[in-house]
This record gives sequence, structure tokens and C-alpha cells, in this order.
Amino acid sequence: MGGRMRSLLRGAAAVVAGAVLLSGCSFDVYELPLPGGADVGDDPIEVTAAFRDVLDLVPQSSVKVNDVSVGEVTDIRLSGTHAVVTLRLRGDTGLPDNATASIRQTSLLGEKFVSLDAPAKGGRGSLDDGDDIPLSATGRNPEVEEVLGAVSLILNGGGVAQLKSITKEVNQVLGGREDTARSVLTQVDDLVSRLDDRKAEIVDAIDAVDRLASTAREHMDSIDLALEELPDALDSLDGQREDLVAMLQGLSELGDVGTRVIRNVQDDTVDLLRDLNPVLTQINAAGDSFVRAFSTFVTFPFVDESVGRDPQVARNLHMGDYVNLSIDLDLDISGVLSSITDLACIPVNALPDLPLSDLLGLDNLCPGAQQTLRGCATAPADLTSCLRLPDFTLDSICDTLGLRAVCNLLGGGRASSPSAAAGAGGSGSGSSAGALQDLLSGVAEGASSGLSGLSGLLGLNRVAPGDARQAREERDWRAFDEKYDVGLLRVMSGPLGDPDGSREGAR
Repeated sequence: MGGRMRSLLRGAAAVVAGAVLLSGCSFDVYELPLPGGADVGDDPIEVTAAFRDVLDLVPQSSVKVNDVSVGEVTDIRLSGTHAVVTLRLRGDTGLPDNATASIRQTSLLGEKFVSLDAPAKGGRGSLDDGDDIPLSATGRNPEVEEVLGAVSLILNGGGVAQLKSITKEVNQVLGGREDTARSVLTQVDDLVSRLDDRKAEIVDAIDAVDRLASTAREHMDSIDLALEELPDALDSLDGQREDLVAMLQGLSELGDVGTRVIRNVQDDTVDLLRDLNPVLTQINAAGDSFVRAFSTFVTFPFVDESVGRDPQVARNLHMGDYVNLSIDLDLDISGVLSSITDLACIPVNALPDLPLSDLLGLDNLCPGAQQTLRGCATAPADLTSCLRLPDFTLDSICDTLGLRAVCNLLGGGRASSPSAAAGAGGSGSGSSAGALQDLLSGVAEGASSGLSGLSGLLGLNRVAPGDARQAREERDWRAFDEKYDVGLLRVMSGPLGDPDGSREGAR
């Protein structure tokens, strides 16, 4: 009896000890290693990855890089609203610190695994033991059930039933217009390509519009005030519409006038600008000299260098002081002398006693003197020009043109040479200028009193027969008629002569 009780007590003690032992230990089937699992080496690392949805991923699932197993999933736990997966990896995996993780499936009905990849934009650092992969770097592929559900939605509750009607309508629209549709698609493709080429400019334009909108929003009060005052401004413009129309019409006319003026002065303006070019060029070349000259304008003509050894000495001078002035002048008067020479010309009343050819060959004749000489020496002669000439110059013209007989007839005239003057005796005492002056006076009297006065002027009054003077005058007139044309005298006398221009009237 006692031995049996001891056996029961020992059995109860063993049961209690086993229960206590089992309560202090836990066992999970996922902790058993799978045959053919990934080899993590002798120095593995552990990292964690946060996922929003781990699907049906379980511990002991594979971890792959480029579809090569490099580790395994050791634990999956819930942390808030997302799951945290612990991964055991080989130490020589070589992934960057910013690696990405995604849950994928080996096949359509295969198991899930975790795929690790380097980021598309390049990695940094290296993935070490204890690192975390955040939610922003994790994801998952769509499930087969999700894809089939979407397809079922399209096939059953979508618009598949209407595809036949849509296709039929499209065929009717495009029937016979295939080339046009192809052209439209080509143009759309070209447009999209150009828009893609200029996407940077489009982005800049959108940014500019955004800045404009921001600026407008900052000045919203001013914009509201302007919009409130806009109706009054429009009413004011409407009241001044006629004045505005008149102003615009005036501007239009001004534009026409301005265009005409500019067109008329265009050539002159171009010539003026072309003439200004050398002037401006010389001014530009003398720019440094201008700067140096301006410094002396205030003290001109007594600059510091002229009245003292240095500026300090010059500043010590006072009003009334005596100073030694040293000035070097560099004058070039060649241009002034040439201008003075050009101004010194010979007038009519200072003509020298020279033959007509020599007078016309003088270079320093005044323009008036040249005009007077040519007017008297060119047929038909201008009697007004002849009367302005000195007596000896008029005699020279008479000799040159062969009018000595006429000049003598009109008043005797001075001989063409001193010897001729001496041989002429008393009959040559008169001058040609005086004779021509008497001629013009007589012509004027003839014009006012008739042919009788003109006849008396020319010495054609009848005298007693046999008069020697009358015979001499008749010989002179016959010589005059043989050598000269009476029409020449009519042209020379002009409107003062006989209107009929007859020989008897001239005489």
C-alpha cells in the first residue's frame, strides 16, 4: 500500500514538472527548416521591409534578386496599419541602401516571394544589417483574382455589348475617308511630336501663367476697384466719342502729311547724314583733345601753366599783381590768306586797260565783271552791259569785234592805240562810251517823238547838197550796210528802237 502511494506521487510530480516545462517553451512549425531553402551563408544580415499588403506571404518564403534566391522571410508582424516583414539575406548581396522591395508570384498559381531591386535612378550606399525599407519603396504585383475580376467587369457589366454598334458607326464614318483619317492621324502625331519637343517651353509658359495668377491674386483689391470704375470710364469715353473720332481722323491726316514730308526730304536727310559722317568722325577723333581743352576753359587765357611755375604759385596771385606771362602760339593762317585772296576780286570799275581776250582770261574777276564783259562782247550785245564798262575797255571791245567804224560814227571814239589816237586828230576826241550813251538817249527820244527824233540823233538831218560832211556820212553808212546786218542793230536797240526795224527808222 505504501509503495503504491509513492508511485502515484512520483507520477503526479512528473506530470506537473512536464506541464511546467512545456508552458515555458513554444514551438512553431514555420521554425522548421525547409529542404532546398536559400543558403544565407555564415554571416547573414537581417533587414525589415514595410508593406501595406503582404497578400498570402508566409515565413520561409524566398527572397530573390534578379530571380536568384539570396535569402528568406523569417517573420511577418503587424505594425499599426501595415505589415513589417523581416528578411534574412546573404551578407554579400551588394544591394544599395535605398533598395526597393515588391511581392511577386513565381507563376500563375505559384508561391509568393519578395523581390529586391536597385532603384531605377541609381543607388546610394549599401544595404547593411538592421536597415529598414520604407513603405515608399515597397509594393506588390496585381493578383490573378484582381485581373480576372476586372476582365469580368468589362465583359459582363461593361460596354462589350456596345462594341458592335461602336465598330459599325466608326466604319460608316471612315468609309471612303481612309486617306483623310490617315492624314488627320499623321497631323495629330506631328502636333504631339512638336508639343513634346516644346514641352519645356510649355511648362515655362504654364509657370508664367501661374506667376501671373499669383500676382493678380495679390492685387485683387486693385483689380476689383478698377472693374468698379470701368463703367464710369466707358461712359466718359462714350461722351467724348466724337472728339476721339476727330482726333483719330486728324492723326490719319497727320500721318499722310508726315509720310509725304518724309518722302520729300528723304534724299536731303540721307545727304545730310552722309555729310555729317566726316564731321562726327573728326569730333570722335578729337575726343581726347576736347577733354583736355575743357579743363582750361574756365581759366582761359591765363591758365596755371602760363602764369606760374606750378598751380600753387598761380593760386597765390591776386588782382593787380604783375606776372611773367609765357605763351606759345601756333597759328596757321594759310587758310585765312587763301580766303582773303578769294575775296579780293576785280570789279567792273577797276578793270585794267587790257585787250578783251586778256580780260576774259583773268582768274580774279568778280562774277559781276565777268557777266558784264560777256554780255557786251557776245552777239547780240547787251547795250546796258556795255554802258557799265570803262571807256578804254569798251574801245577794246569795239576793236576786237570790228566795230570801230560804228564806234567812230557814233561819236568818234578813242583810237585803238596811242598812235591811232594821235593820227585821228581832233575828230577822235570823243569816247565810245559817251557815244553809246548819246545813242541810247537818242533812241529813247526817237521812241517818244517819232522817227524824226531818231533821225536827228543819228545825224541824218538833211543839209545842203554838196556838203562834205553829208558825203562822208553817206560813205560811212554804205560801209556799215555792207559789213553789218541792220537786224543786229534792231536787236541791240531792243524796244527803244523803231518797231518796224527799217533801215530808215534806224538811221
